[in-house]
Parts: sequence; structure tokens; C-alpha cells
Amino acid sequence: MKAFAKLVNDLDSSNKTSLKTEAIQRFLRDADDKDKLWLLALFTGKRPKRHVGSGLMKQWAMEIAGIPEWLFIESYSSVGDLGETIALILPPPQQQTEKPLYAWMQDIIALADATEAEKRYFVLHAWNNLNTTERFIFNKLLGGSFRVGLSSKGLINALAKHYALDETAVAHSIMGEWRLDDVEFEPLIHGHYSNTFLSKPYPFCLAYALETPVERLAPLSEWQAEYKWDGIRGQLVKRAGEVFIWSRGEELVTSQFPEVVATAQQWDEDFVIDGEILPIKEGAVLNFSELQKRLNRKLLTRKILTDTPVGMYAYDLLEWKGEDIRLRPLQERRALLEMIVESYSPASIQLSPVVSAADPESLLQLRETARERNSEGLMLKHRRSIYHTGRKKGDWWKWKIDPLTIDAVLIYAQKGSGRRSAYYSDYTFAVRDGDMLVTIAKAYSGLTDKEIQEVSRFVNKNAIEKFGPVRTVKPELVFEIAFEGIGYSSRHKSGVALRFPRIARWRKDKTVQDIDDLETVKKLIT
Repeated sequence: MKAFAKLVNDLDSSNKTSLKTEAIQRFLRDADDKDKLWLLALFTGKRPKRHVGSGLMKQWAMEIAGIPEWLFIESYSSVGDLGETIALILPPPQQQTEKPLYAWMQDIIALADATEAEKRYFVLHAWNNLNTTERFIFNKLLGGSFRVGLSSKGLINALAKHYALDETAVAHSIMGEWRLDDVEFEPLIHGHYSNTFLSKPYPFCLAYALETPVERLAPLSEWQAEYKWDGIRGQLVKRAGEVFIWSRGEELVTSQFPEVVATAQQWDEDFVIDGEILPIKEGAVLNFSELQKRLNRKLLTRKILTDTPVGMYAYDLLEWKGEDIRLRPLQERRALLEMIVESYSPASIQLSPVVSAADPESLLQLRETARERNSEGLMLKHRRSIYHTGRKKGDWWKWKIDPLTIDAVLIYAQKGSGRRSAYYSDYTFAVRDGDMLVTIAKAYSGLTDKEIQEVSRFVNKNAIEKFGPVRTVKPELVFEIAFEGIGYSSRHKSGVALRFPRIARWRKDKTVQDIDDLETVKKLIT
């Protein structure tokens, strides 16, 4: 645990990729293979379920520290993280333990069948044997909300460098459905289990935002243009008669889309298709908010399946009849994909339409009307491009339409975490609904450090009410909020949900009288 806690602290203490890589390599050099396997599991999202509620952890910590709840709430407001707050308020440990990470994880998993008294004993004993940094990591592992300052790409690069392996091979090896009890670290890293995992997806090929005028991509005949759809990017895998759907976030989401699975099972051959899961009804792509009704449900009722049918728009063919064809040029992969899809005429798997334009001006016009199709813009892919792992400049570009914007007023603020834990940097905004203000979105990005400090001073002087770490403020600061899409939502008080909201700019030239009203906002829904 000491080595793992130091690793996490090192990763969160630096923004330099080289230092993060060195920290990973130190851990790989010194740690037990079982701890290395847990490193992979935790850093790739394979975390155990939470078996101890945060409320109990908070209650036990206050009892040990001998502080009232109001003081705990104030401490939490300043720190911004529950696990870190608990680690800081506890008295110094009376003992030290050298128990490795994998042993801690086994004990945490075993809490699933423990009584509350047994959980309390285990947690308090752990707190009394760990220093502040180790306690913080332990609390995060116990709470099931473990996060680390390292991207999956950064982890892959560090592993590849340490073991002198190809990055693509490492990415392929650690992605997919593997269980800690069924694999060993070294064989997993070196791909010895690859052939046994029928569900294994490929690393996704990603695009950069178009940085130059589209005219510079001429001739347009060398580029394949298609709409950039707003759904769930996924890989549809069929091998040995079994079908799997993986999201880009490496989540197995097969059970959520039975229509796509049923269609894929009708195909005779094995394949891996890259595409987009979308809500499609009567041939039209619906708003993303409709797709959200299908997500993370344990049971899909007949009504949900009927009201919100889904399908996959196929982008690319990565594997066919057991052969990896990612190194073939796009134009060959697309031609084979078209032949396959058209021959089966599947109901729930369709080709993502290719759009054509005679000149850059016509292509620009197609991009500007993309939102009418519930699309985010266009994708431009060079016809000779291979299917890369991750991003490679020059082959694939995403050319998104300009975001939608509204003017809203700040009504709630909360302190951030990490280096922003001392400032109010998490905001909730509202628009006008008659004579009332109704919340419309939360946003955490878009302001400079100087602007965040200025907003924090305003919150400190103009806070009206306190709700734990949240402050209600006078509705005076107006901001322009940008977002990618909007749809109706029964889960939000306003009745609408914004897609990827962020602060575009601080409108110091406007007052609360100038903000948008809810009816105007709803008119943006297509």
C-alpha cells in the first residue's frame, strides 16, 4: 500500500508526462506481480463495488476525531473531497502496517458479506495503521470512486516502455473482459490471453479537431466525409457465434442493446465493426436524450424498447472472418463493409451515410445543416488511412458545428478539488421561467484562474445560504454557456438537459435582466 500510495501521490503531483511515466516504472520495478495486476485493474476501471457507505465512514471519522458535524462539513467544504477530509481529520496512527495492495483489496472485497460491526472494526483498524496519504488512498478504494491523474494512454505508454513492447499490442492486451482471478500479470501484458477472449475489442481510432481551413484538404476526392453522430461510440464484436458490444469507455454494454445483438447474430461470419449506437425511429436519428432512457437499466421493458428503439450506424470494419484488417486502407475496409451490410440488409445495423460535396463551400453547407439531423458535424477521413490506435494527425479530422449558446446567471457555487480546492470553481446556472429562476446546467470549465479567483471573492461576499459545501449566491453574475446539444428531460427541473455544457465567457456587460428565458431555450431543441 505504501508504494501504491506514493505512486498515486506522484501522479497527482505533476503534469509532466515524463515524470508520470517514471513513477509508473518505479512501481513496476519494485512491486509484487499481484499488486501490478491490481494497478491495471484500478487504472482501467475494474474496481470492486462499494460495501461501506460514505455516511458510515463520515460518522466513524467524526467519532474518532471528536468533532461535531458542522465542523466536518466546513472541513469538507474547504478540502472538496470526502476521502481526503476523513484522512486529514483523523488522529495520527498508533501503528504501521506493511500489508501489500492486493491483500488490502482482498479484505475490501470480503466486506460484501460483513456486518456493520465487522465493517467498522476493519475500517477503524485500517485507519489506525496507515499514514495520511495511505488513508486517503484506502478511503478512495473503499468508496469505489478511485480516480488517478493518468490517462489510459499514459498507462499504456508506460507499460510499453518498461517492457519494451509495442504500444498497440499492450493496449490490445489489457483492454477487454479479464478477471483478476483468471490471469497473471506478465502473461496478460504480453498478450498470452488474447486468443481466449472472444469479446476482446480493438483500441479505438480517434480524430483530431480540424485545425486548418477545409480548402487545404483538397482534392476532396481523397477524403471520405460522413456525419459525426452524437450517440455511444462502440465496437460490435462477433466471434464463434457470440456477440459483444463495447463502448469507447471500455464498458461491456451488450445487454442494453438487444436489437443490435439480435441482428448481429443473424450474420454467418465473424466480424468486428466500429460504429455508433443511436436512437433511431422511422429512419430518423433521435436526440441523445432519448438514448439516455436506455442506459444503465437492469431491465428493458417492452415499452422502452418500443418507444426508444436503437440501432448502430456502422463506420468501419476492423476484423472479418477472423482476420485483422485494420492496416488495409479505409477505402478497402469501407467497400467490404458496404458489401457485407447490404448483403444482409440488417434492420438494426446500417451504414453511416457517406456525404459528398463538389467543393469546400458545399461541404461547409452540409456541416452547417448537420444539427438538423441530430449530428454534431462532419468527420473527414483520408481514403488511404489505416485504422490507427488512438489519434494520429492528418488522417482523421472531426469538423464539428459551432456550439449552441445561452446566457444564464450563477446561482450556486461549490469549491473544486485538487489545486482548486480553495476556490469556488464548480457552478450551477439558471435561466428565467416567468418570475422565477430555474436551474439549467452545471459547468466546471471555461474560466481562467484569475476569473475563478474573482468569482470566489464574489461568492464569499454574496453567499445567501449554505447547503453543506454548496453556497447559494445573489443572482448577479451572467455567463454565456456553450453546449453541444439539448433535449427534453424529465430528470431536470427545467425539463431540458444540455449536452457537454461549459462556460464560453463571462458576460460582465449583462445583468440578470438579460439572461435567456426557458421557452427560448426550449426552442433550440430540434
